[in-house]
Amino acid sequence: MVRPEDVQRYIEQGMNCDLVRVIGDGHHFEAVIVSGEFRGKNKVQQHQLVYKALGDRMRAEIHALSMQTFTPEEWAARG
Repeated sequence: MVRPEDVQRYIEQGMNCDLVRVIGDGHHFEAVIVSGEFRGKNKVQQHQLVYKALGDRMRAEIHALSMQTFTPEEWAARG
């Protein structure tokens, strides 16, 4: 069974992130991801970057991933 820590590691290995937080039950996960790679991209493009980082794991190991993506500036503005 995939653990939230595994999903976090997969994302961190696949892209440069300032922050990755993942919670989940082994099948369904929720993630908050902050990355400079998101600058200039809309939310769909940002999510596509995360899916690319996860690769085939999205089909084989991770059944559902809900995510919130932020640039470092957007994250800092949240206070």
